[in-house]
Amino acid sequence: MAVTILIVEDELAIQELIALNLKRAGHMVLCADSAEQAKKMVNNVLPDLVLLDWMLPDMSGIEFARKLRREDRTKAIPIIMLTARIQESDKIAGLEAGADDYITKPFSPRELLARIKAVLRRRLPEMSDEVIEMGGLRLDPTTHRVHVYASNEPEKLSEIALGPTEFRLLHFLMAYKERVHTRSQL
Repeated sequence: MAVTILIVEDELAIQELIALNLKRAGHMVLCADSAEQAKKMVNNVLPDLVLLDWMLPDMSGIEFARKLRREDRTKAIPIIMLTARIQESDKIAGLEAGADDYITKPFSPRELLARIKAVLRRRLPEMSDEVIEMGGLRLDPTTHRVHVYASNEPEKLSEIALGPTEFRLLHFLMAYKERVHTRSQL
């Protein structure tokens, strides 16, 4: 499933390489070379995930991650730190500042895509393209189809016709099973 990813990286060559690979993987990409520019972008378009460099010209990536975590509108956005800082203390600082993952440079594009998928699966399960089965229902996010198992023939599936809003709502509820949700979350 295509997601919108904001790359906050001041090294243009690295930014372009990451953007190219993300676009090839089918994602929508936004690029910023400073925390200030990234903040303006986040105010206009809320990304599904942020790839954040530690060393930025106007503010550290750690400080920017903390700002994102403090605001209600942005506190749930998954953040992956991308940095050359390899010390354990740096990794801990990044994770404690609110990063969901920490990748040290250099990294392969395949590893980055796998980590993005893993973070999204954990933080935003409704964005995953994995089939969910629960309570006799089978929901396939890729095809936008829902099937129900026949009670007397468990191997037989019948499709349920749902509109786009009903499908998204069911997908959200199945992805976040056993949780109570507020009206604003739905």
